[in-house]
Amino acid sequence: MRHAFRLAQRAESMGEVPVGAVIVKDDVCIAEGWNRPIASHDPSAHAEMLAIREAGNVLKNYRLTGTTLYVTLEPCVMCMGAIVHARIERLVFATEDPKRGAVCSAMNLSESPFLNHRVAWRCGVLKDECSEMLKGFFRARR
Repeated sequence: MRHAFRLAQRAESMGEVPVGAVIVKDDVCIAEGWNRPIASHDPSAHAEMLAIREAGNVLKNYRLTGTTLYVTLEPCVMCMGAIVHARIERLVFATEDPKRGAVCSAMNLSESPFLNHRVAWRCGVLKDECSEMLKGFFRARR
């Protein structure tokens, strides 16, 4: 999660919402991403999406079984959908997103009966640091 935090700082330095993501398989970081929708003119360029794309290329597979995704903010609906479709085994996120979080906050897609894959998840790793970075970013923009 510390690496994801550093990636979130990179996003923030670029004027993007500070979110970073890392995908790990067999205790090795195989992919990373940070928010870049503004810079890339791509609304899907969330940290999770970029890390998932990179991991697919690294593994030469669209299924990311046996992987863990670490991300500094609870994934949105789009990202949670990609996480499920990629068959990521485990999701660890730092802090909840009460307005847009799709794991356990605004929505609970992790338990949706219509999905054919369940993602084990945990929240709270580096919560204070990641939450403060996000709050500070939005305070500065207001």
